This record gives sequence, structure tokens and C-alpha cells, in this order.
Amino acid sequence: MTSANPILRGFNPDPSIVRVGDDYYIATSTFEWYPGVQIHHSRDLLNWTLVARPLSRASQLDMRGNPDGCGVWAPDLTYHDGRFHLIYTDVKRYGRTTVDGAKGASLRDFHNYWVSSERIDGDWSDPVHLNSSGFDPALFHDDDGRSWLLNMLWDHRPGRRRFAGIVAQEMDLGSGRLLGTRRKIFDGTALGFTEGPHLYKRDGWYHLLVAEGGTERGHAVVMACARSLFGPYETHPDGPVLTARDTPGARLQRTGHGDLVETPEGETWMAYLCGRPLPQSDRCVLGRETAIRRMAWGADGWLRCAEEPSYQHKPPLAVHDDFETPVLPSAFQWLRTPHPSHIFSLTERAGYLRLFGRETIGSHFTQALVARRVTDFCYDAETLVIFEPEHFQQAAGLVCYYNSTKYLFLHVTAADDGTRQIQLLSVLPIGEGQSLLGPAIPAPPGAIAMRVRAEHEELRFAFRGEGEKAWTWLPECFDASLLSDEATLPGLPNFTGTFVGMACQDMAGTGRPADFGYFRYAEREMTGARETFVPDAMPV
Repeated sequence: MTSANPILRGFNPDPSIVRVGDDYYIATSTFEWYPGVQIHHSRDLLNWTLVARPLSRASQLDMRGNPDGCGVWAPDLTYHDGRFHLIYTDVKRYGRTTVDGAKGASLRDFHNYWVSSERIDGDWSDPVHLNSSGFDPALFHDDDGRSWLLNMLWDHRPGRRRFAGIVAQEMDLGSGRLLGTRRKIFDGTALGFTEGPHLYKRDGWYHLLVAEGGTERGHAVVMACARSLFGPYETHPDGPVLTARDTPGARLQRTGHGDLVETPEGETWMAYLCGRPLPQSDRCVLGRETAIRRMAWGADGWLRCAEEPSYQHKPPLAVHDDFETPVLPSAFQWLRTPHPSHIFSLTERAGYLRLFGRETIGSHFTQALVARRVTDFCYDAETLVIFEPEHFQQAAGLVCYYNSTKYLFLHVTAADDGTRQIQLLSVLPIGEGQSLLGPAIPAPPGAIAMRVRAEHEELRFAFRGEGEKAWTWLPECFDASLLSDEATLPGLPNFTGTFVGMACQDMAGTGRPADFGYFRYAEREMTGARETFVPDAMPV
């Protein structure tokens, strides 16, 4: 079998992989998107299906107020004694980015929790708080029956190394209670930014796998081994086990943050994080994705890559959602709130997704925004909105969203005389931050279809009235690369990816609803030279 990457396209970072019998499962981070954690299933390590988002109720996760790029970080999924165990971080404060060891304190809040379930798609338990000493927690189940919690240690003190190493503490799997005291087992290497620990035992040796080098272009997987769980650990003689830091031309960049799984036949595979940069700007609008690679244990006892990194362009995805059922289609998520009935309904108007206008869609608390991941550079997305705003503080429409500082919102609103109009709000990380409202365009009567076309670095928007065949294209061409990890206001975290979807805001607080009749998402093949924008040639 040859890996065909990425196996999880679009925003799906920090993979944790486990095998139970013939079934493989991967858990990935969701940050501020709700419900928390995505779990995909496979039988062949190549084809994956979303089967669970386990953190789905208020008693498990409430991210209202969490800043951009916070929320659920780096879940760890294991299986032991007939139960699945999920460890995750809920980040409540990030502050500003500082370089490793910078002057000044760097205060952050990381809360680590444990939930479990007998079934991967079952009801997961309410969380048990474990610690808050750092992020990227993971469980290791030793062959003597004891289980250990690992996490990176955060040092906020001035002049210190922020990523202070990996700590371990015994955990009672019956109660979640931590036993004894934490012990630092690994300081990390000169690459720095030591995080994402996973521990394995093989032939009497403890093998520690960590992510280092930061999650950008210097990212790497580093391994060390020891006879004792507590070390001392000897690092791999070859340096990083997996990295793209020395191959800037590779299709898959930012490779790191991995986890190992063994097949029934004894092969070892690593699921790991990666990013696909845009061809011109070199920015990752799709966020950090998940890839997989076959590994091999050498005669000297060290793990190495057993194949060259692979990339495969998969057939374009095309999906049409009509909202005919009372359950939100699985591709969609929303932001932060554990109370979805407060922001949307699929039953108040049969065959429609109703969004209740809430706070601005750049809010960190309660915003009525429902969207899906963008999984390729070239796509068309379209929706039909029925909305009768009473004034300028009410708006509903189509949104391309990265976070509260990076989004484009084509919407229906009202002028001072109450007539409907269409405008585009662009909130982009230019200079100290840019928020511009485009010219008002008279809106056609009735339902309005809205559309966005993405072509690598270019985004264009259009609308048409009910019964109209021709699209009215806005003259502006927007820079898609600004909705990326790399384009940012100074000091802010950027760990997610571009979403496209529907939004409704009502800054007057009256909850004015908007109804959406469908949502289409269709990727396009791009071969040879770049296409020239011709509105009449747009597919319907």
C-alpha cells in the first residue's frame, strides 16, 4: 500500500491515531469550532469517514469567550480495557505570541480534560479536569497495567524557555485522579518548541515521540528512547524522523506532530500534520491537514521513514445540501457555543436552515455562523437566502471565514429607508487590521442566491434574484491568501483554516431570522495554465 496524501483534507490538524481490531480511528483538533474534536474511521488507512464529534454538549465543552485559535487543541485518542479514552486541551487564553525565551511573562490558560466511551460514536462521559500545566496531553498505557498522563510544560516566566519539556504523571483510569507528582522526563532538543508527546513501548524500550520546531515551516517529528519511562532519553541519531524543513519545494509542507499505529501485519505507520501552500503566495488557506506515511524499525532499534513522501490530487468534491432533515449535515460546524438551538434551527421552516441573527460574526461569544471546511484551492460555493432586514444592523448571507480578523461576508441588509441592499464586508489582516464595507447594490425582490468562486489566490462573489438566470458579479477580486495561517495581525494565533458557509447577525439584539434553502460546494479541476475569469462561463 502506498499512502495518498493528504488523507484528511482541509483543516484537520494534530492527528492522534489508534487501531482497534481491523478499525483505525484518527482524532484531530477543532479549536473554536463546535462540536469539539473530529474522529474519522478507516479500514485501509487511505479512505476515511467522519464518524464522531464527541464533545457535543455544554457539560463537556463551552468555548464562548475563547479567543481565535484557542479552544480544543491536540486531542489524544487511545483504547484500553474496552473503552476509548480521549484527552484534550481547552485553551482559554493565548495572549500574544512571543519567541521562545523572550523577555516578559507569557501568561496562558490551558485546561486538560479526560472523557471516555465504550463506543466511538456513543455518548462520551462528562469531562474530568486533569491539570492546567501545559497543552497537548496524551495517555500512555504501560504493559504493567498503569496509565500515565503526559503533556508539554509551559513556563511563563521572563527569560525562560516557554516550551519547558515533557512531564509525566500516573493517572487512575477509574476516576481520572492523578497520582503522585509530575516528573519531567524530556527537555527537548535544540529545535525547541517541544510539544505533542506520544509514548510507546517496544522490546523493553520506551520510545517518546514529540513535535518540535514550531508548527510552521520548521515543524518536525523528533524521537528519543530510554529503558525507563522517566529516562534519561537518548535522541534519534539521525535527527528529526520526519520533516519538510529542508525541502521547501515539496507539495506537503509543515510536516510534524505525528502519532504511530501498527497494522495487524506488523507494519508501522505515522499519521502526521502537514500543509499545502498556495502556488503563488505560498500561504496555507486550507489550514493544517493530516497525512500518513509508512515507517520501519531498523536493526539498531530506531524508527525511520520507509517511503518517500507522497502527494495525490483527489477527484473534486461536489456536495448539495437541501436541509431536508432535522439534523445538520455532518460537513458543517459552528463556533464556540454549546447551545446550537440558540443560533440555528432545521425544523422551524421545513427544508430550510434558519439562522437567528445574533452577535457580529466576528464575536468570540455567540455568532450565528454555520460553515464547512474548504478542502481545495479551487471551488464554487452557493446558497439561497430569504431575509427581510428591518434596518442596517441586520445582515445575512454567504461568508468565507478564517477567524474574527479574517473573513469576507456577502450579505443582504437594509438602507435607512428600509429598502434591501447587498453589500460585501471585508475584514482582513492588512496593516493594523482592515474592515471595509463595499458599495450598496439594490437587492432584487424575494429570495437571493449568493455565490463565491475561489481560484487559488483569487476570490470573486456574485448574486442573482429569484427566477434570474444570469449572475451579477461584484467587480472586486479579493486575495484568498489573506484567509490563511500565514496572513495575520501581529502576535495572534493562526491554527485553523478557511471555512465557507452561511451567517446572520443582528446587532440590535432582536434575533431577526434568515432562512437558507440550500448550500452547494463544488471543487474544480485546475490543469495547465490559470483560467481567465469569464462570468458567462461560470458553471451553474
